[in-house]
Amino acid sequence: MAEFWERLLQKLEEGNGAELVSVLETGGSTPRGAGALMAVFTDGTVLGTVGGGSVEYEAIRLAKELAPQERHDLRSFHFVSGDAVGLDMACGGDMTLHFHYLDPQGAGVLPLLRETAEASRQNQDRWLLRRLQGAEVTDMTLTGRGGVHSRADWPEDLLQSRAVFRDHWFALPVAEAGRVLIFGGGHVSQALSRVLASVGFRPVIYDDRPEFTAPELFPEGTETICGPFETLHRTVTITEKDDVVIMTRGHRADETVLIQTLRSAARYIGCIGSSRKLALCREHLLAMGFTAEEYARVHAPIGLAIGAETPAEIAVSVAAELIAVRAGLPVSGGAVLPRA
Repeated sequence: MAEFWERLLQKLEEGNGAELVSVLETGGSTPRGAGALMAVFTDGTVLGTVGGGSVEYEAIRLAKELAPQERHDLRSFHFVSGDAVGLDMACGGDMTLHFHYLDPQGAGVLPLLRETAEASRQNQDRWLLRRLQGAEVTDMTLTGRGGVHSRADWPEDLLQSRAVFRDHWFALPVAEAGRVLIFGGGHVSQALSRVLASVGFRPVIYDDRPEFTAPELFPEGTETICGPFETLHRTVTITEKDDVVIMTRGHRADETVLIQTLRSAARYIGCIGSSRKLALCREHLLAMGFTAEEYARVHAPIGLAIGAETPAEIAVSVAAELIAVRAGLPVSGGAVLPRA
């Protein structure tokens, strides 16, 4: 998302107006969920996507009509079998799109977008709030929890990890603060960090070997920490927004990390290893006083069961599991479980 906001800001600073197309609500089978964004600029260029196929074609066509008129609009699309070609939507679905014209000369537009781009770049907990009266945008602000730019005229429970449209307010998270703490900086971790960074996660690498925390091994901007695993709690504070991935060079270091993270507030804890190694690890931790319920938090074997073998394949498997967790899908034992 950081790249989207930065490119949107750049184009507006160059003097291009834009229709910001947002997926407001969906029902049934749709190519993208609420919160997907696309910008169609007055120079004809397009940024982002609301799902591709015929719905995106129609959205772009409509945005190009609206932009010269500097108009907002609200449109609903219903997908039936005859419209499903190219959309993989034979089951049908509904999607409501909001078209919001952004005037580069409009009062407060560029300062707000600069703040939004910076919040996204810094991975801060911020939401872009827009109040809609029909298609018209009667208010737009950037807000955060706990009094950060907060106001009394909107309910704070709008601020969720996914986009929410309720009571005329559309709350869009501009970044999901939180990190994926990867313990171990070997080949699998290096591959995983690249995949995670490409799908919007913020990887942090922790290893006790300097040569495996060298910044050049990881995507640009990745935080690397070199320190002993035995005292990682002195350096790293794990929050409920953080994910923990354990893939050190050996089972003893894995256990050391697990001992310090298993009772943390982490949203997700996953550990790489064979079934035998993981069974021994569980046995050792139970003997130390951890409960079976506490150990049940550990996703092991880590990742989705796709037959991964190479570091790159394992990275895809683990990243897929983390995407499922981020999306609120229940996962367990290396496989995504169906929704209740």
